[in-house]
Amino acid sequence: MASSHEERKARLIDELAAGAGALGLRKDTSNLFRNREEGKKRRLDVRPFHHVLEVNPREGWADVEGMTTYEDLVAATLPHAVMPAVVPQLKTITIGGAAAGVGIEASSFRYGLVHETLLEMEILTAAGEIVLARPDNEHRDLYFGFPNSYGSLGYALRLKVMTLPILPFVQAEHVRCGDARTFFRELAETCRGDAHFVDGVVFAPDELYLTVGRFTREAPFTSDYTYENIYYRSIRDKRVDFLTTSGYIWRWDTDWFWCSDNFHAQNPLIRRMLGRHRLNSRTYTQIMRWNSRWRVTDLLDRLSGWRREPVIQDVDIPLERAPAFLDFFHREIGILPIWVCPFRAYDPNVRYDLYPVSPDRLYVNFGFWDVVRRREAFPPGHFNRLVEREVARLDGIKSLYSDSYYDPDMFWSIYDRGGAYRRLKAKYDPEGILGDLYDKCVLRR
Repeated sequence: MASSHEERKARLIDELAAGAGALGLRKDTSNLFRNREEGKKRRLDVRPFHHVLEVNPREGWADVEGMTTYEDLVAATLPHAVMPAVVPQLKTITIGGAAAGVGIEASSFRYGLVHETLLEMEILTAAGEIVLARPDNEHRDLYFGFPNSYGSLGYALRLKVMTLPILPFVQAEHVRCGDARTFFRELAETCRGDAHFVDGVVFAPDELYLTVGRFTREAPFTSDYTYENIYYRSIRDKRVDFLTTSGYIWRWDTDWFWCSDNFHAQNPLIRRMLGRHRLNSRTYTQIMRWNSRWRVTDLLDRLSGWRREPVIQDVDIPLERAPAFLDFFHREIGILPIWVCPFRAYDPNVRYDLYPVSPDRLYVNFGFWDVVRRREAFPPGHFNRLVEREVARLDGIKSLYSDSYYDPDMFWSIYDRGGAYRRLKAKYDPEGILGDLYDKCVLRR
C-alpha cells in the first residue's frame, strides 16, 4: 500500500506541473455549507487518496490518506479495538477536510479538536512540493498553521492520527437540567470526572440534557438508531441507554442530528420508503445541495410571505460565558434544538495559529443548523451577523465551514492576530494559487 501511495503522489505532482493558474480540488464529497460562484480553476483529482494505509493499535495511531472518510477510517480501526481519538459526527467528513477545517465530537473535552490529534501531515503545497509537517521538524510552522486554512495553504495527502483503545459498548446517561446555569455547572463538573464522552442538547430554555458516555464491556441491551428509532428523541425518553461503540460513534448521522426532519424523513412512512441505507448524512447533503441549486424552499417561502435566512453555524464560547450566549441565542435567533459539546486544548502548551483558543479554558461548542423565518424584512445575513458579533463580544470563535459576513479587518483580527497566516502564505503559496482564506470563507465569489 505504501508504494501505491507513492504512485498516487507522483501522478498528482505531474498533474499539478502540467498547468498553471488558480487551483482547486476535484472530489466527490464536501461538508461545507457556503455557496460560492466558482471562477475558472484547474481541478486536481485527489479522489484516489482514500486509503487507510496502516493501523497500529500498539503505538496508538493510524496512517491514512486525506480523502478517506471517517466512515471508512472507523471501519478500519474498530476491528483493532481502537478508534480515532476524535471522530466528527458525520460519516462523509474526510480526515483531510477535518484537518483543514475544525472537527469536534464528544471526546473533545479530553482530546481537543481533530487537528490536536494529528501526529503528522504530508501536505502538497502550491509549488508542487510535498512536505512532511510535524510539531518538531522544519515544517512545524505549517503543522500549526494548517488547521482552519481550508486548502489555502496546501492539501493534506496523508495524515497520522492518534487512536485510543475502546470497549465493545457505550453506556449513555442523559441528565436533564431545568436551566442553563445548572446545565453548564454540571457539564464542567462532568468534564473533570471519569467520562469518556460528554455532549448535550438544548430542547428549550428550561429543558437541557447532558449526555455522559462511558465505555463498557457488557450491555444489558443495545439500542439501534439506524432506521426506525431516532437518537435525539431518545434523549428525552431514556435515562440510561446502551449502544454498540460503532452505534454510538454514528448516533447523529442517521438523522443528521435532527435536520432530517426538514426532509420529512422522521415521518415513519417516509422513513420506510427511504429505507435504512438512505437514512444518513450523505443522502441529506445531496438533497440540500440540489435545493441550494434550484432554490425550491426559497420560492415556497416567498410565495407564502416568509423571509428566510439559513443560520448554519458552530461557535465556540468560553464556559463561563456560555449561559450569556445561550440567553442571547434564545432571544435573538430562536433555533431549536441546539447541540452542545465541550472541549479544551489537549496540550496546553500548544497554539494553533488560525484557530486561537485559550489553552487554560474549557470551551463550549454550540451547533445550530436551521433557517430563521420572519414575516418582516431584514437585510441579507442579518441573523448570522448578530451571531458573529455576539461570539466576538464573548471572546469566542466561529468555525468557517458555513457562511460568514465579517469585514476584512474584523476577520483578520480574529483568525490572524499575530500575522502567521500572511507569513505562511508568503512561504508556501506566494503566488496565491490556492486562494486567500478570506476570499474562500467570506466573499461570495
